[in-house]
Amino acid sequence: MRTGLADRCVSIPVREATDADILLVHSEEYLEAVKKTPYMTLAELMEFTLQYGDVYFHPNIYHCAKLAAGAALQLVDSVMTGAVRTGMALVRPPGHHSMRSAANGFCVFNNVAIAARYARQKYGLERVLIVDWDIHHGQGVQYCFEDDPSVLYFSWHRYEHQKFWPNLRESDYDTVGKEKGAGFNINVPWNRVGMRNSDYLSVFFHILLPVAYEFCPDLVLVCAGFDSAIGDPEGEMCASPDIFAHLTHLLMNLAGGKLCAVLEGGYNLTSLPQSVCQTVQTLLGDPAPPPGSLEGPCRSALESLHCVRSAHKPYWSCLKYAADLPASESSSKHDKLAEETKDKAEKETVKEEKVWPEPQKRVCPPVRAALILPDNVTCPAGCQRFSSTEGLDPATISKLREKFSKDGENNSSLTTLPSLVALVDKMENHEIYSGLALVQDVSMAMTCTVQHAAALFQRVLIVCVGDMVEQKPGTEDGWKTLLVQFSGNISDKPIGKYHVPVCLKKGCGDVSGFMHAVLSLLLPLGYEYDPNLVLLVRMPGCGIWDSVWQQLTGLLQGLAQGHTLILMQEEEKPCFVPTVSCLLGNAAPSLASLCAPLPEDTEEVEKLRYHLQADWKLLQTTAPEPEGSDGP
Repeated sequence: MRTGLADRCVSIPVREATDADILLVHSEEYLEAVKKTPYMTLAELMEFTLQYGDVYFHPNIYHCAKLAAGAALQLVDSVMTGAVRTGMALVRPPGHHSMRSAANGFCVFNNVAIAARYARQKYGLERVLIVDWDIHHGQGVQYCFEDDPSVLYFSWHRYEHQKFWPNLRESDYDTVGKEKGAGFNINVPWNRVGMRNSDYLSVFFHILLPVAYEFCPDLVLVCAGFDSAIGDPEGEMCASPDIFAHLTHLLMNLAGGKLCAVLEGGYNLTSLPQSVCQTVQTLLGDPAPPPGSLEGPCRSALESLHCVRSAHKPYWSCLKYAADLPASESSSKHDKLAEETKDKAEKETVKEEKVWPEPQKRVCPPVRAALILPDNVTCPAGCQRFSSTEGLDPATISKLREKFSKDGENNSSLTTLPSLVALVDKMENHEIYSGLALVQDVSMAMTCTVQHAAALFQRVLIVCVGDMVEQKPGTEDGWKTLLVQFSGNISDKPIGKYHVPVCLKKGCGDVSGFMHAVLSLLLPLGYEYDPNLVLLVRMPGCGIWDSVWQQLTGLLQGLAQGHTLILMQEEEKPCFVPTVSCLLGNAAPSLASLCAPLPEDTEEVEKLRYHLQADWKLLQTTAPEPEGSDGP
């Protein structure tokens, strides 16, 4: 209540799950047995509990479990019917460990598994993605869908080479599903504690997001367990609560924005509510906080990442060129590492208490989207037309005209430059969240904006889609701007830490190649760079599909606290309204299931990754050669 988030949300009435709902996942014998628990004596409840692992039965648990599953179903109904865009079910007991005929791990009914089956049955969905970021493996969900290609289940979990609960061999990376479901079960085992934000993001960039976009779900369900946050006594990880804002944001353009998060674990009474609030604020459309210092994934995380990509390369086109596991990769190596980790832990008599700062307040600027438009273009609802040069020194305006005019001509292209400068100023002051300008000369507008923004912001990420007419914009301080350019032409400029030309064989019009580069190259670079402003430029004739452009716009808004400024040429007006829709927080339309990128495009991305990964650690997908001890 202290945050006021509840007042901003729609409260959905909760119902009990029916027998028919529960039987979508659980056996009739198990359901009938649980039905009897409200009438059992304490001795009978204790005896009943002993049949199952790590669970306790109370006379009221059957009612609570029906409400938990029913809440998940009510949320699915609300999202699928459009009553709400996204949502979160704050429920207890959790569900992802519960199996067809057995309670397990504090879970009675498998809330998310029931919701997935329910959504498929009631709404005819073809594909459902389940993302389980709880620190324990949701083996109940895995068993439910291991032979089902209509449900893609992704789970990362503390594993420590089978030394951590639930201590299952089938929680390892090489359990990929069975029969028709082979490839649709993705396990990312954490074999050490202390994983950080970089480790979580790296797995999203190089495994989950590429596979999810290829899968193309109709609905995203999240097993939202926050025992994977810092301070949790079960997880013992070091990821800060605000990372869940970014994980949520990265999932929100899938399935046309249809996302339902359902609470699972979480046992630290400080990090749990902080993580829940970060997730809910993102679902409400608040700007994501800065991702903070991302030092790159640790060796153990990279080893897991490499193993998963290698195990799944036969099943997913986006992983087709992932590196194979080296022949030396063996269980004996794992066992030795596990024993060393265990011995080290046992020698620690006192565990250090984790301390972390309160997540910074996420405040929405008063103006969500400001637009610089020609007079004959109508400003869409929810946006503010911007043409003010208030506060700009007349001398500054004169200098702009003098600097960018050609041969002293009174070029009409110059008229928007003062407004662009004023708009950047207001974004820097957090008066405006995001902006878009339809201009006559996008190259001129880009150069002007970059030069002004670099004087105000510490770091500016420039994403240019299409061929630039003139040389790359930039500043004398190279680190102040990072330019990533997508085009179909080979750049004559050398690849550098702050200049990344991405040459795609069919240019920006090839959806698979472009999205492959965005997910595995641009996003890791952008997050590690941590810009204060994102400048997204659409060059004339770039050939990018409007739906792909919207996806790009949506994904980049997770950076720079949402401060995204888009420049488009006036003739790009047909894409203007859909772009604005994304700036207002609406999800991009789903892309069709992506096919394999062209080999030439994959080679291009791999070449850039190899060249840049020494400077940008989030580009790494394999562990470097060991040099002494390493740990998170």
